[in-house]
Amino acid sequence: MLRSWKFNLVLKSTSRQAIYLQIAQQIIDEIQKGRLPAATAMPGTREFAVHLSVNRKTVVLAYDELIAQGWLTTQNRRGTFVSSNLPNFATYPPTQKQSSSQASGSNNALADYLSLPISAKEQLFIDFNDGIPDTRLIPFDILSRAFRHVLLGPSKSNKLGYGDPKGVLALRNAIARMLNIERGLNVATDEICIARGSQMGIFLAARVLTKPNDYIVVEDLSYPPAREAFESCGANILTVGLDAYGIDVIALEKLCQKHPIRAIYVTPHHQFPTTVMMTAERRLKLLMLAEQYDFTIVEDDYDHEFHFSHHPVFPLASTNHHGRVVYVGSLSKVLAPGLRVGYLVADSAFIDQCANEVMIIDRQGNSITELAIAELMESGEIKRHIRRTFKVYNERRSLLISLIQQQLSEHTNFDAPNGGLAIWLRLNDEIEINRLVENALNAQVRILPGTLFSANNLTVNAIRLGFGSLNAEELSAGIARLKQVLSS
Repeated sequence: MLRSWKFNLVLKSTSRQAIYLQIAQQIIDEIQKGRLPAATAMPGTREFAVHLSVNRKTVVLAYDELIAQGWLTTQNRRGTFVSSNLPNFATYPPTQKQSSSQASGSNNALADYLSLPISAKEQLFIDFNDGIPDTRLIPFDILSRAFRHVLLGPSKSNKLGYGDPKGVLALRNAIARMLNIERGLNVATDEICIARGSQMGIFLAARVLTKPNDYIVVEDLSYPPAREAFESCGANILTVGLDAYGIDVIALEKLCQKHPIRAIYVTPHHQFPTTVMMTAERRLKLLMLAEQYDFTIVEDDYDHEFHFSHHPVFPLASTNHHGRVVYVGSLSKVLAPGLRVGYLVADSAFIDQCANEVMIIDRQGNSITELAIAELMESGEIKRHIRRTFKVYNERRSLLISLIQQQLSEHTNFDAPNGGLAIWLRLNDEIEINRLVENALNAQVRILPGTLFSANNLTVNAIRLGFGSLNAEELSAGIARLKQVLSS
């Protein structure tokens, strides 16, 4: 049997034990550590003997011992394998040691919840995620053609070599033109740094902005990985409330009077997770406070393209903000999260510092992907794709609103969002959110409870229903199951 990789084992010699037993014991140790999962193909005895510098008979004796104990099994003409009857030792970590997330103090409940294993068949499971796009809508033929052009074009030389840590120049140029024309910014190419998604952009901003014990403000309900990015840099997190008009700027001003605020993280276009759009008055007040109290606004504009009620509102970064706004954007909602293309916009000095951070953690991005996306932007294919998906997502939004009104109005209430790919659904007081989440999972539906987004771990009797990745049939099935769960 052809084995993809050579199995390396360093023999730890002990004088009191026969060599074949030493080999057998070390293989048992590797199986128990999870290094050799069930059904793993073992090397042939001749090959293994050469690797260990021992006689082949010694390896044969070791294998025979392991087969007799049930650790290994043989298959006629195929070779020797780790027994398939053994438990998966990798799923049983030592109980006396903390996991790495516990040791570091990480508390990303959202990531933990989203990583829960789903035992049901995939086609029966409905996932109301936090608002990711539907990757089934990607024009794969056009995307693959762009990748092919980049890899096989006449200028293909050295495209896989090291490049600018800020990102491929062609993509930064394309993004600058898009931001200046469509979003009202006035940005130059050297004021853009490409990142592997908006989360990396937020992390870069946190690294540049934050020193240990700096005060960073987030909204009471916000994006957990963004909070954790600042916390990982040693920040003290302060929270401020929000209402139907966006962030509570009066409460923010009181915080500024008590603490030297370094930065605030906001999602003004479609507040995450509540979908509220910050009003013009609140935006102006926020910018004034940043100037008055000398802090930076990190503006996360994660789904700017999908605004259904009217034209999208220009970002805070489009104003004359005197360098107070760091703008984070992404193409994940336009194409697919798996392509990992985001960007950071700030003054050139700030971007240079971001490039230094990239050199430490990443060196540079994926130049092939960046060149392919640049080609799609310059050719207009991404704009055409946005127009096509905009229509699809608007239809799904309308359908979900109708389904909620028809089937869940007895138990819930909501405000139809102006944009974005999710709805914030408030539950009646008598509904116990944790029990609802558990019962929904049992009904093959995953929902995101509002509690996951609370910076203070408060119980929030609401759920965020992402609809972008679900078609009409899936939306109908999901709401029907939620109705049954809520009625029981």
